[in-house]
Amino acid sequence: MKALRYLEHGRRPELVDIEVPTPGPGQVLLKVTAAGVCHSDEVVMAMPEEQFLARGYSYPLTLGHEGAGIIEAFGPGVNTSFSLGDAVAVYGPWGCGRCHSCSTGAENYCTNAAAEGIRPPGLGAQGAMAEYMIVDDVRHLLPLGDLDPVQNVSLTDAGLTPYHAVKQSLPKLVAGSWAVVIGAGGLGHVGIQLLKELSGATVIALDVTEEKLEVARHAGADYVLPSDADAAGKIRELTRGLGANAVFDFVGAQPTMALSQSVAATGADVTIVGLAGGTMTVGFGLIAFDAAVRIPYWGTRGEMIEVFELARAGRVGVQVQEYSLGQAPQAYEDLHAGAVRGRAVIVP
Repeated sequence: MKALRYLEHGRRPELVDIEVPTPGPGQVLLKVTAAGVCHSDEVVMAMPEEQFLARGYSYPLTLGHEGAGIIEAFGPGVNTSFSLGDAVAVYGPWGCGRCHSCSTGAENYCTNAAAEGIRPPGLGAQGAMAEYMIVDDVRHLLPLGDLDPVQNVSLTDAGLTPYHAVKQSLPKLVAGSWAVVIGAGGLGHVGIQLLKELSGATVIALDVTEEKLEVARHAGADYVLPSDADAAGKIRELTRGLGANAVFDFVGAQPTMALSQSVAATGADVTIVGLAGGTMTVGFGLIAFDAAVRIPYWGTRGEMIEVFELARAGRVGVQVQEYSLGQAPQAYEDLHAGAVRGRAVIVP
């Protein structure tokens, strides 16, 4: 089968031929119907090699942590109500299934995963950018039903991650509140939709290009602003000097984190989702009183069900650019160049 793999440090991902994997005990083999492209993959491939290896990653690595497919085969011992041929989406942040976090469905915060070498597909385990993939356990499958896998596969991360982030701040986002979204890319444009669907907040969205600001408008932002040196002052002006009750930074670079910190209102949530390597120093007088800074990771299995129910009802969606598996290397070049509108999706 064909698979897009990160073969060695410093090389761009390449399409190669490998054997179709065989599911082991408790595992499921999927014939992949769609796989999402994410900046997290770029972060992994940009890591210094010692950091890559220290995290338990190894070469070659099949990329793709957003996956959907058709059940092709079950490994020995699988007991499930799923049937061969069922269309499913893959919950990515795999955990041990035994710890307290996993027992509540929060496998994204599994306390045993690192010690036991359990890693997400495409981020340690072999991923979805191939004609077939292995899923470690049926509990990590969500029925798709009649949902289009290409249009919805990115909800497994680009929908679930902002949903998890927004959901925790909803008590602060009542009528009359303000929410700031920095970055209207793959995750940010979904975050805007979720804020408009689930909260009473007025949403201010920021990005650096007019094209991305148009994406933010289309997603439902009430105000769009260039993310520049004047942004903090304009946000303060819009909010009558109070600042935002919640700030969601889907970039995570040094300038955007500084902006997030500077526009937070008293008691605000500042949520850093992006992975661009910025840092923040907090202390008395450096951030608004009673503000909370959060670094969420992905989302729970229950939240993934909720996200797909919103999609099924037509209340949230992902803008996608479609690529064939043969075009997958180009998809990463386009992502690296900032030329992807919404989310790139690979269709084997």
